[in-house]
Amino acid sequence: MSTRRLGLLLLFALSVAAPMLSFGQTASQVARSAEHAASVPDFSGMWVHPYFPGIEPPASGPGPVLNRSRRPDGTSDSRRFVGDYANPILKPAAAEVVKRLGEISLADMTYPTPSNRCWPSGVPYIFFQPGVQVLQLPDKVVFLYLRNQEFRQVRLNQPHPDRLTSSWYGDSVGHYEGDTLVIDTVGVRTDRPFAMVDMFGTPFSPALHVVERYRMVDYAEAQAARTRNLKEHRPVTDTVPDLT
Repeated sequence: MSTRRLGLLLLFALSVAAPMLSFGQTASQVARSAEHAASVPDFSGMWVHPYFPGIEPPASGPGPVLNRSRRPDGTSDSRRFVGDYANPILKPAAAEVVKRLGEISLADMTYPTPSNRCWPSGVPYIFFQPGVQVLQLPDKVVFLYLRNQEFRQVRLNQPHPDRLTSSWYGDSVGHYEGDTLVIDTVGVRTDRPFAMVDMFGTPFSPALHVVERYRMVDYAEAQAARTRNLKEHRPVTDTVPDLT
């Protein structure tokens, strides 16, 4: 299985086995089924998220909490996690937590995170992982992360249960919208140690609702995103993170 970089240009032919007419199916039903299968993108394989510590800023509009601590070249300093507590997406109580943890980091001390305490990451904290394998099955999509055997299962074309028990990674359901895999996650536990959105310690409430969208992009779009991200984060290959 080949290794591919997430977001870079992928040219591939999606082959679909010729469907057989089963009992009770009409030719038009089989044709519609084959058309749907052919429109589903192929995400199976090994992917690399080549930036650290994780969530990149969007091209415009509000974005995630970023690092106030900088290297001489202007990129995020992975040796100190000092979250931008002035980010407008934060409510005052959350901003205070991010500020307090940043002050600990500036004092050359380490505050606890799922990474440095070897606890399950949860969602969306797990998105910082540089490596992930995607198993794309008919009824679900499985994400295998390069850390402590962590994994997620996304049930396809199913609703969230009426009575939901919160868990480390929440309940994830997904569906395809044309060339895009849309994943909806709710029910991520807050009553656990080190419950945070990112490495800056951004807290979240039981109302956390995470929506992910995965799609293939062309070369120009991938390069534009890469250029934007390199202004914020260093590539994983150039970074030796201190998580202890």
